[in-house]
Amino acid sequence: MYYNPPSSVSMKYPAIKYSLSGVDHKRANDGIYKNTNKYEIIIIDRNPDSDIHEKILSSFPMCSFDRTYVANNLYHFILTLYF
Repeated sequence: MYYNPPSSVSMKYPAIKYSLSGVDHKRANDGIYKNTNKYEIIIIDRNPDSDIHEKILSSFPMCSFDRTYVANNLYHFILTLYF
């Protein structure tokens, strides 16, 4: 698991990379009453049938599946987590 890994870090797969991607603001009465951090989680695996994303989705109710793609023969599963 890596949080904003620098390019000098060599990751070992399967790996989970995550980073803060935004903040969701709840507004009322001309002000913000709640901030929720939004994280992008990327599961990187050599296995196209990896179930790591399914385990994360079932463990965190505020997590959703966004998309998947292949790059450099590695499968990337993108999730969004509100925490």
